[in-house]
Amino acid sequence: MLDLHLIRHASTAPNAEKRYPLAGEDAPLSELGRRQAAALRLPAGVVYSSPSARCLETAGLAGFTDIQPMPALCEASFGIMAGHTWAELEAAHGLAPLAWIAALGDPASCGGSPGGESGAAFHGRVRDWLNTLPESGTVLAFTHLGPLLAATRLTVGLRAAEVPVCGVAHLRRSTHQQGDDWWLVSLLPGLPG
Repeated sequence: MLDLHLIRHASTAPNAEKRYPLAGEDAPLSELGRRQAAALRLPAGVVYSSPSARCLETAGLAGFTDIQPMPALCEASFGIMAGHTWAELEAAHGLAPLAWIAALGDPASCGGSPGGESGAAFHGRVRDWLNTLPESGTVLAFTHLGPLLAATRLTVGLRAAEVPVCGVAHLRRSTHQQGDDWWLVSLLPGLPG
């Protein structure tokens, strides 16, 4: 049996501004984020992380030192949405951003934000990573909201969830001759400052 803990990184300035990160932006944790990360209490296990500074820093402040960077855990590429708040996107593009986000959240969609990843490409890289996980043990993955939601969508069919910074989705998988069975053990809220 495999226990998979998907951890959303702690708070950054773009999070506080409710802004999609710019392409290539690697915002460090804010002071609040550093306190949140240091307060995380997680089990021991194999630790993977998005290569972004905010995820690696969250893992380090949570007490982990042997952290394996994993590009598959990077946030989605948001294309023209990058650097903007939702209000700015609606003012500039009307209802189109709703369609872009819906497409990005659909594992079968060839659509997404112009200049960004498609839903199929984004979910494909998360699926490929899930397929590399060991059959048993404990795995922790420090990542972003998008990959966390993609992984829960691909494993347990969870279509939407509100997961604040430092939120943790605990999934469990049993492997048998007919395939894999995944279930959601818990979805823990993030930590206050």
